[in-house]
Amino acid sequence: MEMRYLIGITGASGSIYGIRLLEVLQGEKACVVTAEGRKIMEYETGKSPDDLSSMADVYDENDLEAPFSSGSNAFDAVIIAPASMNTIAKIAHGISDNLITRAAAVALKERKRLILLPRETPVNAIQLRNMAGLSELGCDIVLPAPAFYTKPETVEDCVDFVVGRVLDILGIEHRLYPRWKG
Repeated sequence: MEMRYLIGITGASGSIYGIRLLEVLQGEKACVVTAEGRKIMEYETGKSPDDLSSMADVYDENDLEAPFSSGSNAFDAVIIAPASMNTIAKIAHGISDNLITRAAAVALKERKRLILLPRETPVNAIQLRNMAGLSELGCDIVLPAPAFYTKPETVEDCVDFVVGRVLDILGIEHRLYPRWKG
């Protein structure tokens, strides 16, 4: 059976993570880019949401009638990459005011995989509490922090390490980075 994913790209730096996930994930993919996410993505990568339509069905953040806004439409995982602290706070406090936060709420209530790549540093106690609370609910928090034992030579190598860690959580085999051999 084909896996179904929703990739959310919010207004934090690091849209390259969401784009790379769209490139490597196999199966049915949908993508939502917030208005701020669009601005940051265009600035950082030169890409727009239209450029993602060859890899996924792209939805507007205000389309609360999209299929995955309902628990009756089964999907396998929601991955928010990057996840702004604003989005994380909304999810942690049950605020579903756009398609990304609604899909995250559905993932939590349906006990589906929810993976967040928070993009902020340093973080304050409120942000840590929000992430801890979500972790306690079963959400996976993947800090986009590359390893250097892999001897990365490019930005893409660093991105692939983080994306590979997401694939590890999903149980998807890959060769995006060399494994630690100690």
